[in-house]
This record gives sequence, C-alpha cells and structure tokens, in this order.
Amino acid sequence: MQRSQKKMTKRPISLWKNCYRAVNNGVKRINDDAGYTKNQTSERNEKQRKTAREIIEQYDGPPVRIMEVCGTHTHEIFHLGVRKILPPQVELISGPGCPVCVTPAGFIDEAVWLALEKNVTICTFGDLVRVPGSTKSLADARSLGGKIQMVYSPMDAFEYAKEHKDEQVVFLSVGFETTTPASCLSVKMAKEAGLTNYALLTANKTMPGAYEMLKDSADVFLYPGHVNAITGNALNRKLCEEEGISGIVTGFTASEILTAFAVLLKKFPEGNPFFVNAYPRVVTEEGSIPAQKLIKEWMEPCDSQWRGLGMIKNSGLRLRKEAQDFDARVKFSIPKMEGRTSPACRCGDVLQGKCRPTDCKVFGKGCTPLHPIGACMVSNEGACSAYYQYNSRGE
Repeated sequence: MQRSQKKMTKRPISLWKNCYRAVNNGVKRINDDAGYTKNQTSERNEKQRKTAREIIEQYDGPPVRIMEVCGTHTHEIFHLGVRKILPPQVELISGPGCPVCVTPAGFIDEAVWLALEKNVTICTFGDLVRVPGSTKSLADARSLGGKIQMVYSPMDAFEYAKEHKDEQVVFLSVGFETTTPASCLSVKMAKEAGLTNYALLTANKTMPGAYEMLKDSADVFLYPGHVNAITGNALNRKLCEEEGISGIVTGFTASEILTAFAVLLKKFPEGNPFFVNAYPRVVTEEGSIPAQKLIKEWMEPCDSQWRGLGMIKNSGLRLRKEAQDFDARVKFSIPKMEGRTSPACRCGDVLQGKCRPTDCKVFGKGCTPLHPIGACMVSNEGACSAYYQYNSRGE
C-alpha cells in the first residue's frame, strides 16, 4: 500500500522573523559591544532592554551617513530589507567595495588585447565577462573568437594551465585583501610545478588608500569582515585614533548586520570617534598571519587606478620582480592602455556617495544588468545592480 505524501509547500519566511530570532536574545552582546560591562547590563531594568531592530527604529539622534564599503554588504542590506527600518536621518552610501565595480576599463582592454592579439586563454570570474572596456567587453572578445574560460578561483586557473600546457593561460587577478592570497598561492604552486604557461594580470586593490580618500564622504564606515579577517584591525584602529574616522567591522548575516547598526547608532550620538569589532567570531586583532606573509612574499604595493575614483597612491598590488615570469604585463609586453568609460555613466559618483544610482540618467534605461553601461550594474554586489533588483520594486 502506498502511503500518501503530503505535498510540502515552502512557506515564505518573513525577514524580520529571521532577524528577531537571531537578535532577540543578543541584547547582551549588543550592550557589551556598545561599552557596557556585564554588571551594568545585569543591573538594567528588563523593560529597558531593546532588540537591535528597536534600537535602530527608535534612533532619534543626529543625522548620520553610513558607508558600506563592501559589495556583499550592499547586496545583503538590500536583500534583507534593512533600509526599510532605517529612520530618515540615517543615510546609507554604497562605497567602492565591489571588486568588479572598481576595476578600470583599461584592465578590461588589456585582457581583451591578450585574448584577441596574443591568443591567450583568459581565466576569469564570471562577473568580469560583461564589464565594459573602452570598446569591448570580454563577452565581445569571446564572440570574436577569444578563448574566455570562467573559473571560481585562481586555483582553478592554475589547474587549467597544468592540464593545457599547449595554451598560454592568464588569470585576471582582481579583488581586495580577501582574494589576493589565493592568487599568490596559485603563482607559488605554478613555480613549484615548473609551469611556463601561467601568468596573472593583476588589478588587486587594498583598502587603506580608499578609506583615506573617502573619509569625508561618510560619518561611519561599515567595514567588511572578510577583509579584516585577513588584515586584522590595526589599520582601522589607527584611522580612528589618528584621523577620527569611525567604523565598525561586521559580518553578513541578518543578525550581524543589525547588531552593527544598533551598536553604531548607540555610539554615534556620543560625538567621539569609535571603532568596534562586531565580528569577533571571525576577525581577530592580528588577522591571518599566513595570508599576510603570502601576500608580502609574492606581491608589493603600487599605485592603482580605480574605476570612478582615479589613481590612488599605493592602493594596488603587483607581482614582485622575483615573480615577473608570472606577470602578464611583462611576459606579453602589454602596451599601456588608459581606458575610457562612457560619459553617461555616473558609477564614479555613486561609489563616492555623491549621488544615488537612480540619479543617473541611464539607470534602468540604457543601463541594465543585461546591458550594462557601467561596472556598478554588472555584479550582484554593485550598487546600481542592487538598486535595480530591489529598490525598483520598492524594497
């Protein structure tokens, strides 16, 4: 006899049920992070205790501009609906934390040149394929016969080169301190394996210069937890103590993001610069020493071009001279390419908090995720893409 099976229907779970579930019992952590001792917390009347959401919704302090400098934060804040509960005096600015968004047009031009002129196999993250260069994207290069191989990590590119020794393989190394160690590791393994057909085209960025450049664009930085997991907190504490730049490190779940907002909204009205690590389960003071050593062993600082922000001194990383056999610019004698972006695109202003994506004349019209004019519309982590996906639906 066959047993009848109930058809399971997936009930939509309210965002705020998830948030409440995670933070209702987290008042102790919020209060501790805000500077309260255990004794002070225990002495507080139970009726005065608030959830993170209540602290946020009931904020009646001075206006505050908060810049989330991580593209994942931008996407998650939209996706979770956090903007809905923010009081009107709390302004969120989407900063330059999306690697794809700040990759300059000239870098795409170099990759296209390698694919079409040097018959190089380009290994890249999928987001970069549709980023516009001066005249072509990698998708255009592929349609013209260029070999574009999408991978999930530099190690995938290394394995591809090892298995296809008849092809010259270049991995497009973009990203911040989080992804740079993996690129370095791929070069180390290629050297140990004696590979002569593998190289990196680097556009790796570091955040200190960007923080310094954008310090007047926001009152508080929402620091990316995965970057600080590599770098540690020393830089952010220094910015707070010497530059008066406030910030808070946070993770990416609903409870972690709400906790961070609650803590900073309790601290900001006090009027003093502050730094809080609200992601202690992942981020330590010293960061990842092995990852830092790996970066230092294979790369060195250099000036770097940021799409929309221009040249920022010592904000990039390039391979050291000892590793130039794996530097695509040296190996293939790539000519200097300045790169040009569409004058209609306001991606640079968006990244600096000078305007919202919806203020751009081509947003949602000539520029959409399927047909992007600017890099901020390409990746899910881009501010324009997030606005297009969520804000246009009133979320």
